[in-house]
Amino acid sequence: MREGRLFKIIYHLLDKGYATAPELAKKLEVSVRTIYRDIDALSGAGIPVYTEAGRSGGIYLLDDFVLNRIMLSEQEKQQILTALQSLSAVGNVYEENVLEKLSALFQIHSDNWFEVDFSRWGDKERDNEKFELLKSAVIRCKCVRITYAGSREEISERSIQPLKLSYKGQAWYLKAYCMEKQDYRIFKLTRILDLKILEEEFVPRSFPDKEELPPPYNQVTLRFSKEVAYRVYDEFDIAQIKQQENGDLLVSARLPEDTWFVGFLLSFGTRVEIVEPVYLREIVARQAMEIYEKNKS
Repeated sequence: MREGRLFKIIYHLLDKGYATAPELAKKLEVSVRTIYRDIDALSGAGIPVYTEAGRSGGIYLLDDFVLNRIMLSEQEKQQILTALQSLSAVGNVYEENVLEKLSALFQIHSDNWFEVDFSRWGDKERDNEKFELLKSAVIRCKCVRITYAGSREEISERSIQPLKLSYKGQAWYLKAYCMEKQDYRIFKLTRILDLKILEEEFVPRSFPDKEELPPPYNQVTLRFSKEVAYRVYDEFDIAQIKQQENGDLLVSARLPEDTWFVGFLLSFGTRVEIVEPVYLREIVARQAMEIYEKNKS
């Protein structure tokens, strides 16, 4: 436990430049006396850490200090290599030889024991190019102009401040501040049809920690036949699914009652039944009838 605390002290000093003993004590939930003992231990281990007294003083590392690979455990080194290997699957996130360099530095042979590919089936070059452009905009704090296909049948153009790329629920999303709406929004990368990085820069801000499901998401209960169980487990968390005696699956979840959701239900054909809300049955049935009328000979 102490070894981990010592590493956190070093990392904090590398990140912030300096810190006070009370600040570190509060952060690490120990006493100020313990922090000073830790500083002595680091100094005794050859880490160039020193303290300055006075109101503007604090705890510092020498400017040219570089974190030695010995500070990482074998498990931590392997976790770093594994994380980089998985991230490289999005394409061009890291140069190909980065893993080789770190493997040599850590003196660990990184076996290619798994493969992760976040791109869609088919030609993934466009997805990777889009990811790289947005990553660059996030890092450089550059505004972006996007053409976006929304879930309510509209295609709009808007200027955004890209804040963070997020992978969730088998898809990439961009958390951003929308200048048109003057509010925070989440955009699905596959629905960004076009984008252009602008010269305008913005001050970085944190995406608010709030419920990511907006008001249009309502509680829906669906019954799926056992023949499509594989799709149900693809789309829903197991905690949302209850298996019935005959093998059917009853799903209860918060879902959007929009065009996408109606199309999603229709894709199951006769193998899904809407239990609640009842009015949703009429919406889906009407859409199915319109499809029939449009395609009948």
